[in-house]
Amino acid sequence: MDLTESDSDYGNWMSALSEELWDIPLSNLAIPGSHDTMSYCLDITSPLVRSESDAFRILDGLFYCFTRPVIYRWATTQEKDIVEQLQAGIRYFDLRIAHKPNDKSDELYFTHVIYTHVTVLDTLQKIASWLDSHPKEIVILACRNFQGLSEKLHEAFIYSLRRTFASKLCPHTEAVVTLRHLWSLRYQVVLSYDDQTAARHNELWPAIPYLWANKPTAEGLIDYLEWQKSEGRPDGFFVAGLNLTAGRCFIASHPHESLRSLSVENWDGVRQWLKEQRPGPGHSCLNIIAGDFVGLIPFCHLIIALNKKLIPAVTETERPG
Repeated sequence: MDLTESDSDYGNWMSALSEELWDIPLSNLAIPGSHDTMSYCLDITSPLVRSESDAFRILDGLFYCFTRPVIYRWATTQEKDIVEQLQAGIRYFDLRIAHKPNDKSDELYFTHVIYTHVTVLDTLQKIASWLDSHPKEIVILACRNFQGLSEKLHEAFIYSLRRTFASKLCPHTEAVVTLRHLWSLRYQVVLSYDDQTAARHNELWPAIPYLWANKPTAEGLIDYLEWQKSEGRPDGFFVAGLNLTAGRCFIASHPHESLRSLSVENWDGVRQWLKEQRPGPGHSCLNIIAGDFVGLIPFCHLIIALNKKLIPAVTETERPG
């Protein structure tokens, strides 16, 4: 498999796009994203998240020394930290947020089967600081899969989000969401919040659809995404997930595998398919494309390059009839 292509530094790729693309809605551009963004810092000693089954909790309690390494191998979807992902060109972040059971504090953590070491607010501060030094880069933060948050905790978290990003937040009522328009207003953050609480806050965008194949092979993944394309793209932002998924039967029958090795083994097939895709408003066009193991799997520069396919279309529409 070819992993020689580099995603080393695309920290300013949006500001470097051709001016012909500055007036295209962000929902019609090709934007790289990371699936389960924060799983690079999972705490192997933390409890299972609330959504895991009672049977799995019993198994984990009885065979902790066996289950925890397996969980870590298959729940870890990223290796680069949040700033490294930003620098690699990622602009959509899949943030799964939870409050730990029996935690007396209001501290929130990220999750994927188990909880992370790092806290949510510390991570958001790092994103805000990075944006300060990259004033023409726009990020889409998808806060989703909430677990254990009361309405009070939701409101406190939303207050923290507003305080952290302040004037960088683009209201969901904004009619024009293009690079040129966002730059003119100094907006840098589209904040999607997948909870009914969001309806009370103008700064929060609704949930962004994520097309998830739930397949362990490139063939299964591509078949699913092609089927979704045939159904037509959603209005507005949406995500096509390149991430592979292994069920528990697959994991049990592949004891020496990990999500990392599975992703590398299947990359060649996914890469060829990815190069053939096109962004835009068309029926079968893609928008955000998210994957696992940013950097190790060099998909960012391929996704960014898809935007070049829009330039002839822009030029053609601007010619006088």
